[in-house]
Amino acid sequence: MAGILRAMKTLLTLLLALVAGTVAAQPAHPVILVSMDGFRPDYLARGVTPNLNRLAAAGARAVAMRPSFPSITFPNHYTLVTGMRPDHHGIVDNTMIDKAVSDRRFTLSNAEAVVDRRWWDQAEPVWVTAERHGIRTGTMFWPGSEAAIHGVRPTVAPRFDGKLPADARVDMLLSWLDRPAGQRFGFMTLYFDDVDHAGHTFGPAAAQTTEAVALVDQAIGRLLEGLASRHVDANLVIVSDHGMAEVSSERVLPLYRALPPDSYEEVTSGPYAAINPSSPDKEEALAAALAMSLAHMQCWRKQEIPARLAYGRNARVPAFLCLAEPGWSIVFSEKSAAKVKGGKHGYDNAAPDMAATFIAAGPAFKPGVVLQAFDNVDVYPLLMRLLDVAPLPSDGDITPLLPALVE
Repeated sequence: MAGILRAMKTLLTLLLALVAGTVAAQPAHPVILVSMDGFRPDYLARGVTPNLNRLAAAGARAVAMRPSFPSITFPNHYTLVTGMRPDHHGIVDNTMIDKAVSDRRFTLSNAEAVVDRRWWDQAEPVWVTAERHGIRTGTMFWPGSEAAIHGVRPTVAPRFDGKLPADARVDMLLSWLDRPAGQRFGFMTLYFDDVDHAGHTFGPAAAQTTEAVALVDQAIGRLLEGLASRHVDANLVIVSDHGMAEVSSERVLPLYRALPPDSYEEVTSGPYAAINPSSPDKEEALAAALAMSLAHMQCWRKQEIPARLAYGRNARVPAFLCLAEPGWSIVFSEKSAAKVKGGKHGYDNAAPDMAATFIAAGPAFKPGVVLQAFDNVDVYPLLMRLLDVAPLPSDGDITPLLPALVE
């Protein structure tokens, strides 16, 4: 009897969804969104990316794609799938404080926070909207996919495993395409972090970073071979979240030396520093000290951050922001200064070294199109167009990408 009741309830839910017009067929061509973390557009000119270059020639590529500020991983991955800038979608940093959600900081290593929907619920990503419309989704790692955002998760969403090799990630996604026709996915994501890790450790110009670029390109080749052998004609949208800039321990900004002791709480530091006063009565002294801060950086109260950064209105943005010039690093201890090496990102999102990559190929795209630079918020309406689902209101605009699309 219980089984019959469950079946009737499922049928009733489906019928109600149909009446409401919220169930759509799977797209004729599955959409695969691929992220190559930390992959600068100029990496395509290093002679080690035959698969990516072939895709760019067969479809469209952008001269560059501007990330949103701050030019770091979690905020920009969430921007790509929501079309909203970090100030609007709420993932304003890789490290956040929000006492209304938790007494613990949100960090990449805080597994409890990563799966807590309250951090993510200020926006709705592609996979949530797609699932609401009856489109099955699978995320092979993507920030936010481990949480039940607005109560919805992808059909399949493995928990992030940084040790899983790139080829294994591809093979898992391809296995989803081996399901029976009625159980395949209309939207999938794939995430590679090899280039970002190499860029941080060795710097963007290093041979090791070029090797990581080649490894990711080989994984893309594996994906293409797997799609071809399965006769799957997918629309591929391949992006990165940000670029990478060379840094050095000779270019550090010891901000802590300029601040009154016990006047501040460091939230994050590096290419930019996010700072709160240690108590309300310390705010004015901290503001005065930051107004006299070091060369090679600028500091603002959050409400005075330049409009071009589109940042500072969200409650999670700390009280003060200091932004270093590209290549410089803000530090809060001698120990941190000594560790500065390799590469970093998080600088002004208009800085050339922070530029991100965009390549798209498949039946929806014209061949050989080169797009002028556009903002990464524009990827979201493109994804929704490919899924044939109306996008939610966002900061994005599909207009810059229209020249790449088949009429």
